[in-house]
Amino acid sequence: MDDLASFLRTRRSRVDPAAVGIPTDSRRRVEGLRREEVAHLSGVSFDYYVRLEQGRATQPSEQVLNALARVLGLDETERGHLCRLARQRRRRAKTPGGQVRPELLRVLDLVADAPALIMDHRMNVLAGNRLAGLLYGRSKPGLNSARHIFLDEAERGLYADWENCTLDVVGHLRLAAGKYPEDPHLASLIGELAMGSERFRRLWARADVRARVHGRKAYQHPLVGLLELHQESFAPADESGMELLVLSAAPGSPAEDGLRLLASLGADRGDTHPKVNAQVHE
Repeated sequence: MDDLASFLRTRRSRVDPAAVGIPTDSRRRVEGLRREEVAHLSGVSFDYYVRLEQGRATQPSEQVLNALARVLGLDETERGHLCRLARQRRRRAKTPGGQVRPELLRVLDLVADAPALIMDHRMNVLAGNRLAGLLYGRSKPGLNSARHIFLDEAERGLYADWENCTLDVVGHLRLAAGKYPEDPHLASLIGELAMGSERFRRLWARADVRARVHGRKAYQHPLVGLLELHQESFAPADESGMELLVLSAAPGSPAEDGLRLLASLGADRGDTHPKVNAQVHE
């Protein structure tokens, strides 16, 4: 699903030669750096770097990877992704799976005033509290956030910043593909998204990676209007591949009022219990 060669090629194409001290003129037709320039700047032989980009060189040393990351201007997330891709043939990560631990579900139930979800590395929603069900308008099991964003056009309006959401989704799936290259269900999901969405195909070809840690999330809810929330992601230290995502509103903000209104509307409908699905759905 992912490989070191394509990642190196896409990163190389994005480096501004002038930023690394290489003069350019109107005759230059290569986007980004040439392969020989990357090799020279990183201190590796041109032949070895070519073999890396062609997928013919395996197990590059940590020194080589650090040099390439420096020359290509990789951030911390990209650097980690590069190292995982380089180690794929040496050691394969076991694909996580299974049920959500009851203890983690108890933590989810403690989050009462903010939408909260438990999600796996494939972006399947494994469990959600009551406000999450009201926010997304879905309580049925098996919701996959990537499909929801890319393939469900009727729900696209929920995401006030849809284009940035798509960048986050593709970046997260790229990281997951690099970490779990032998996960057939993840490969199937990526293929489904590529078949069904032209935007997904274009973004996937860029090979960008993003860690889902924290940041702004904006929703245009059909009942309560704009909700500008902040997402925090928490990964249990059990190598389950799961994450707890909490979407909070700043105190005294319109979004806080909107969440209160959303909760009250749900109570008026008799929706008083959390929507929880603790099974993993492929």
